[in-house]
Amino acid sequence: MELKISSRSQDDLAVVTVGGEIDLYTAPRLRDELITALDEGARRLVVDMSSTEFCDSTGISVLLSAMKRSRDKGGDLELVAPKPAVMKVLEVTGLHEVFVIHPDTDALPVAAGTGTTP
Repeated sequence: MELKISSRSQDDLAVVTVGGEIDLYTAPRLRDELITALDEGARRLVVDMSSTEFCDSTGISVLLSAMKRSRDKGGDLELVAPKPAVMKVLEVTGLHEVFVIHPDTDALPVAAGTGTTP
């Protein structure tokens, strides 16, 4: 399955929307998008996972690494609306206690600007 990533940012906030599957082959694209957002001044990363069908350990590693980078800048990484399959991985690994997780997309902040990575 293809990975679709789009992002928008404003000030020190970046909202990254991820759709499809995050795995060994697609995780580098997500990593690049998150690092770019941080390099462009974001401290707070909000990852909308409402359209993410699957996330393996490689994807989890990318999210953890981005969270660490964000926290090093005084921010954080938050996950929004992970589907049950993704939530199960977070629960089994205990990472549901590490990440800030919002249950639905109502928690998504409104941010100006748009950019899309196909």
